[in-house]
Amino acid sequence: REPEIMDLERYQTIFAEKEGSIAAPTAGFHFDKELLNTLEKKGIIIKYITLHVGYGTFAPIKVRDIRKHKIEPEYIEIENEVIKEIKKALSEKRRIIAVGTTVVRTLEFVAQKGLIPYKGLCDLYIYPGYTFKIVSSMITNFHLPKSSLLLLVCAFAGKELIFNAYKEAIKRKYRFYSYGDATFII
Repeated sequence: REPEIMDLERYQTIFAEKEGSIAAPTAGFHFDKELLNTLEKKGIIIKYITLHVGYGTFAPIKVRDIRKHKIEPEYIEIENEVIKEIKKALSEKRRIIAVGTTVVRTLEFVAQKGLIPYKGLCDLYIYPGYTFKIVSSMITNFHLPKSSLLLLVCAFAGKELIFNAYKEAIKRKYRFYSYGDATFII
């Protein structure tokens, strides 16, 4: 649909605090304060990071060989408190669920840096063949073809599973992209 006046206020996640993104991390649209409170009451530990979504997240892949695609760097911040909780969860073999592909990229990027606090640019491009080090599940929207986002979810769950899920989503008239439905990939 075309943007409306209410989008100026609604096109934002409830956990957004710092300006810098060109777009909201849209997987977060599916969460409100009530849901977060419910999750916390059930013992789910919720931690926050900063990431500034850039155009590169949404830019279509224009090269024939996907390995040659370059993703535009995005600014991220992940504090020591979050790193400690990730390390604890990993040592206890608990699931780490990322809300959104940009969060997946951020967590996997800091894993490559040695799982230390980090403030700076992230240019990790995840495509099939990548071995995930931290993220065990993700919540994400349905993505457009020829996008790095679609490649990331294919890397995570396998092309066949993702394409079958997308076919089912189309059949059931699920919505795609920013205002679309979410999928939980376990």
